[in-house]
Amino acid sequence: MPYPRHLLNEGEQISLDLRPHWWFFSRHILTGIPLFIALIAATQIEDDTLSKVALWPLGIIAIVWAGWLFVKFLEWTRTHFVVTTDRVIFRTGVIARHGVEIPHERINNINFNQKIFERMIGAGDLEIESAGKDGVSTFENVRHPDGVQQEIYRQMELNATRDAGVGASAVADAVSARVGAAPASPSAGIPEQIAQLARLRDQGHITEEEFQRKKTELLSRM
Repeated sequence: MPYPRHLLNEGEQISLDLRPHWWFFSRHILTGIPLFIALIAATQIEDDTLSKVALWPLGIIAIVWAGWLFVKFLEWTRTHFVVTTDRVIFRTGVIARHGVEIPHERINNINFNQKIFERMIGAGDLEIESAGKDGVSTFENVRHPDGVQQEIYRQMELNATRDAGVGASAVADAVSARVGAAPASPSAGIPEQIAQLARLRDQGHITEEEFQRKKTELLSRM
């Protein structure tokens, strides 16, 4: 089941929606192998009485193991690691839920750790350093953590560019409103307005393209 879209903010888009790597079940796989071997060995015992004595406790252990595996599978289905255009989201838990949200603008650094075998199977841990009380958040069994790291950095860059563009557009609109409200007949105020636009451009509030467009509009009024 994908991450619920109604939990997203307005205009927010999902870039990655990941469940844990299958290595999430490694403990169950490692404990299940010797249990399976023991069950096979118990069935090969020629003495029926001894075989039954061995099979009963092994059967109970196998039922408990299967129940444990089922619970972990439900947890796996309810665990999401999501990268959106605005933030990193982590949700896990079947009955009791736990969640982490890290806005892109608060992320300071991203590290990933992979052992040799984890590199072979495409799993690993991801560490996200963020501003605030949480500090470092560690996410285990992430699919291809190196690729996830790059995608988060990509979304951070796009987010910063988008925010800068929105800020520049807002300033440009304000300047445009001021220019539009100024009387068109007197030409004495045009150079001062161009100089003001140049200062806004030099301070990084508007782009060179916006400066040239507004400058052309002002010069056309002279």
